[in-house]
Amino acid sequence: MSAQERWCVVIGGRGFAARHLVEMLLHHDMYSVRIADLAPSIKLDSYEEKGILGDALHKGRAQYVSTDLCDKSQVFEVCHGAEVVFHMAAPDSSIDNYQVHQPVNVQGTVNIIEACVEHKVKRLIYTSSPSVVFDGVNGIYNGDESLPYSAKHNDSYSATKADGEALVLKSNGVNGLLTCCIRPSSIFGPGDKLLVPSIVHAARTGKAKFIIGDGKNMYDFTYVENVAHAHICAERALAAGEDVAKKASGEAYFITNMEPIKFWEFASLILTGLGYNRPRYRVPVRVVMPMAHMMAGIYTAFAQYGMKAPHFTPSRVRLLSCNRTFNCTKANDRLGYSPIVPLKEGISRTIDSFSHLRAELNRREGPSKASIYLGRGRVADILLWRSKKQTLATLLVLFVFYLNFIAPCYTIITALCKLLSWEAIFLFIHGRSPKKLLKYTVEKIPESRFHMSEDWSHKAALAMASYWNSTINDLKSLCCGNDWNLFLKMVIYLVAVRFLASTSPRGLFLKAIPLAFVGFSLYEMYEEEIDSLFQYSFSFVSKVNSENLQKLSPIKVGKSE
Repeated sequence: MSAQERWCVVIGGRGFAARHLVEMLLHHDMYSVRIADLAPSIKLDSYEEKGILGDALHKGRAQYVSTDLCDKSQVFEVCHGAEVVFHMAAPDSSIDNYQVHQPVNVQGTVNIIEACVEHKVKRLIYTSSPSVVFDGVNGIYNGDESLPYSAKHNDSYSATKADGEALVLKSNGVNGLLTCCIRPSSIFGPGDKLLVPSIVHAARTGKAKFIIGDGKNMYDFTYVENVAHAHICAERALAAGEDVAKKASGEAYFITNMEPIKFWEFASLILTGLGYNRPRYRVPVRVVMPMAHMMAGIYTAFAQYGMKAPHFTPSRVRLLSCNRTFNCTKANDRLGYSPIVPLKEGISRTIDSFSHLRAELNRREGPSKASIYLGRGRVADILLWRSKKQTLATLLVLFVFYLNFIAPCYTIITALCKLLSWEAIFLFIHGRSPKKLLKYTVEKIPESRFHMSEDWSHKAALAMASYWNSTINDLKSLCCGNDWNLFLKMVIYLVAVRFLASTSPRGLFLKAIPLAFVGFSLYEMYEEEIDSLFQYSFSFVSKVNSENLQKLSPIKVGKSE
């Protein structure tokens, strides 16, 4: 039979790795390819329109079928007449939500198995994940397929993938169906929408400066063409003679580039290739994990209100700090798999494909909000660590100030008098000193520095009037009782003022200074997450208060007839 008369189905065929498999199947002219995915119609990228896929769709060697895996009738229809089914569909692995993954990874897999059995499909290859044996705590070094499923998985994606894999392996031999499972490790390459974009996003938001853990954890990455090649190797092994097929079927296989590398070295190669700096500062996992748990908790609370899944989660922290390397000997022996694209070449191709994400093309447009709040001047440069020399010099001055005026626990009047005395002594000595001292020029402070100009006084008065009018308008709005966001901001402001008023100068100094030098910098790094947190918090409170007001509103009683 010719390829035109033999059909295979790639379920989830518009996914990252699946697109490469579709093109590889068409390139080898093995089968006509039925592409099944959730979208109502297929939208080709420009390179696909001019490439082998566009040509195959035009000539009928490929066809697209909109398919919802949760709809059994649609799954049965798309599998009808197929000789081979590649099940590569899965939701975004970065979303840790069981309700998102279970319908596709488990129930959808059940529907596919039943369709294959009903229509006497010969071979089913399931794309699984190495995470099915990863518990998120204990690293894996050179792990093989003898590792059992984890008793407690790192996230919902891993747990449901394990359930789906077990179902596929159990169905091997039913009504002549041969099955196997492919476990590709950390896929990357052109078209990647998760790994490389997340690394670049971290660099653009300032988070890629930090290495989570000791930076020595080893990883196995897999170039996307090698993943597609592994699926074809699996299909060919299951289609081979009885002895080969019997040995290959009913098994799971780890797939990697067979070139383990330190995770942070891989990330550094991607970043430097795109013009960003390498991560330099090591942060212990025990320091980062509480923040990740907090972000995960916030997402759990506000996901129903449309909050996007955070990039920073406990499962992601564990993945970034543990060893994850796997042995491909079994895949090599039984499937004949070996990588066709070396790691170095794969990284080079990937960097070339993401040229639109290069550093010089993706600078932050305009100053950050933290910089705007700090006035965009020298204060912003110091508190945001733009100039390390200025920042360190300022910290030294503040330390001296603390030792002389704050630590002795003077009263405010005493501290001010001492400060003014030191300033007077300094100005007197500075004024009496010669213009040149030991070959150094002493710049004199002009008298104009001590005078308040009329223009400056006018601007200060206008600013005070503006603040006063703004406060009055806010009070009027509060009296109406409709602006809950303003009410919450006012409460937070008053709590902050109360805290400052009740704190001793020494305690205030020790808390405020570290907070200023760390807080603004953290806000600049996690601006998106922090803003979304406040946004959804205000939205949630406003919605709750609106519902309460509706319940308390008087009930209108209609007139009796």
